[in-house]
Amino acid sequence: VTQVKTQDRDGYEAIQLGFGDRKEKNTPNALKGHFKKAKTTPKTNLAEFDGFEELNLGDTVNVDIFEEGEFVSVTGTSKGKGFQGVVKRHNFAGVGQATHGQHNRMRAPGSIGAASYPARVFKGMRMAGQMGNARVKMGNLRKE
Repeated sequence: VTQVKTQDRDGYEAIQLGFGDRKEKNTPNALKGHFKKAKTTPKTNLAEFDGFEELNLGDTVNVDIFEEGEFVSVTGTSKGKGFQGVVKRHNFAGVGQATHGQHNRMRAPGSIGAASYPARVFKGMRMAGQMGNARVKMGNLRKE
């Protein structure tokens, strides 16, 4: 806990958590003083949360704040897989056979729409592109 926000001083109740260690030499002096006041090493990320009345400046928050059997939601970033084609990204089957005149279209997406009308590609059309490296939320995870 790097800061405790109060109704009197800040106008709302919250706590500020810091996570991810940061080198002292890469930390601005204003933040150095902020972390020194909390008696902690410099952190890369700061985030505010409400609903933690019982925490004080300098406390450590970990998974023990949840009880056994409690359900939680976890948010994170998925593994980045780079630019992927439609077979890997959207589970397309590709062209059915390798013979009968097929040359280099085995993993191609095929047709993507009509002709002069609507004369555009509809939003959400499944195509090749960036896969992964996206914000993902897993819900209903039970703490054992």
